[in-house]
Amino acid sequence: MQELVEQTIDAHGRRGTGGERRVTVNRRESSLAWLAARQLVSARQNEAGERLQADHERAALGATVTMRWAPRVDGGTGERLEPAAAQLAAKRRFDAAVGAVGPGLSDVLWRVVCAGESLPESERALGWPTRSGRLVLTLALDRLADHYRLP
Repeated sequence: MQELVEQTIDAHGRRGTGGERRVTVNRRESSLAWLAARQLVSARQNEAGERLQADHERAALGATVTMRWAPRVDGGTGERLEPAAAQLAAKRRFDAAVGAVGPGLSDVLWRVVCAGESLPESERALGWPTRSGRLVLTLALDRLADHYRLP
């Protein structure tokens, strides 16, 4: 689904600075995809972020709106199936990747890549100065790409 809006940006991709051009932006697009489309992160960094996001989704670590019903195969005695092995493996990969990035960098990485927050939102939530998030995010994505051994 798309939610297209017109925005004015300057040559550096910053919004609302009385920029030189108008662009159409899909608000439902992920923050990482938005950064990659504007070449604010490299293809290697984008690939690393997409892998982390995929593991986050496979591990079902995001917020849920409904109950998780597991099918009963025991005749109703009360025991449920264990979570799928793929889900557990994704959780292990996700934890290893975030651990490899480190505590100072993983905050903004999780917020932008997994939670889908924009960089300005993440900076405000973390109490960081304006425009500092992109530098920290690129460092985190570089460490993540090293962890995944991307070329």
